[in-house]
Amino acid sequence: MTDLAPSGSRRPAWLTAPVLTVAALSIASGLAQFSVTAVIGDVASAFGEPGTGDDLAAQIGLPTTTLGAALALVRLASLGALPASALADRFGRRSVLLTLAALGLSLTTMAALAPSFWVYVALVALARPLLSAVNALAGVVAAEETTSRDRSAAIALVTAAYGVGAGVVSLARTALPGEPSFRVVTAFALLPLIALPFLARLVREPRIARTSQHARGWPGAIPREYRARVTLLAALTGTIGLATGPGFTYLFVYGEDVLGASAGFSSLLVLGAGPAGLIGILLGRAGADRLGRRVTAGALMALVGASVAYGYAGTQRDLAIGYLAAIAFSSGFAPPAGALAAELVPTRMRATVAGWITVTGVIGAVTGLLTFGVLADAAGSFAAASLTVGIVVAVVALGFAALPETRGHELDEDEDHDAVSPGPAN
Repeated sequence: MTDLAPSGSRRPAWLTAPVLTVAALSIASGLAQFSVTAVIGDVASAFGEPGTGDDLAAQIGLPTTTLGAALALVRLASLGALPASALADRFGRRSVLLTLAALGLSLTTMAALAPSFWVYVALVALARPLLSAVNALAGVVAAEETTSRDRSAAIALVTAAYGVGAGVVSLARTALPGEPSFRVVTAFALLPLIALPFLARLVREPRIARTSQHARGWPGAIPREYRARVTLLAALTGTIGLATGPGFTYLFVYGEDVLGASAGFSSLLVLGAGPAGLIGILLGRAGADRLGRRVTAGALMALVGASVAYGYAGTQRDLAIGYLAAIAFSSGFAPPAGALAAELVPTRMRATVAGWITVTGVIGAVTGLLTFGVLADAAGSFAAASLTVGIVVAVVALGFAALPETRGHELDEDEDHDAVSPGPAN
């Protein structure tokens, strides 16, 4: 049986110190990664040449395609999260998690001193795979520290924690006097870096990971009997990035530079994302535990696609509705999808699977960003791109019906027999 709350304690397992600690690391990951999204328009203005025309390049400071390529490069760098995450199946969750957090936060802090646009992009791109792996492993540890009853709640907590980190960046960007430089906002990553030694004392190796056999073969390799289901799961969860990648990344650029919204408007949306995300997380958790992992994940993924399509096709009001709805549904997607990923495979490959899901998410997000950039430049608007990715995501979400349902499965059931039987996905 996996470690639960201390004997005699009424505290649920998802609120115990091990889960709360990895949630704090997820806050740090969200803070460092979202700072790139929040300030990328400021970075473009600082190093670009804003003009007085009506085209997007004049409004933003750099061509949209260039900005999209830079953002895509940062996302593409997250492909390195696969080997980084896979190390946790060989050397343990705790040591790998803390090492990646220290390196990722350090590189992000250094980006605050970047002398040019592409140096900034290079530094945050180097940090991205490390921080992505931190978030992936935080979810793995949360799943392994809980039983089926609390697992979706633990993953929901980690998801919410990442959102808190993102919200801190936006709030500070608005609260600071004047218009703070991107250097100040990026330097926020120094705060969790300073706190890391304290958090390290609270992180532990889950018991099921300590007693399980270690991974074999090449880093990132998946045993043949599990490849079909892992491939399908990774493809499905990655496709949502087609919508969330550009949908969340272009919020500030589209809202402020295209629609003419104030920085306060964008910040209010991000602040509103907190309650919206919480509602979505509660919805996702309830659905995962009552309706099942598959149907909840599929339905919420389809709603994410529809929300992004709506948000980038109209006015500031439409952007607000679409963005907040997409935040709610994508946040709700995490508990069922995360629980499903943890319950479909045995312990020795769980961190590796989390890495593969991160990789496919990167591919989806990069594809979405590039599509948005190219179509926005060609059409002079974001509507065509948002409609395209929204339809694709909604249709692909039907694929969750092909995966087995894992609701009620305990991670240590038949661990010697590789947990859930890898039979037909039906």
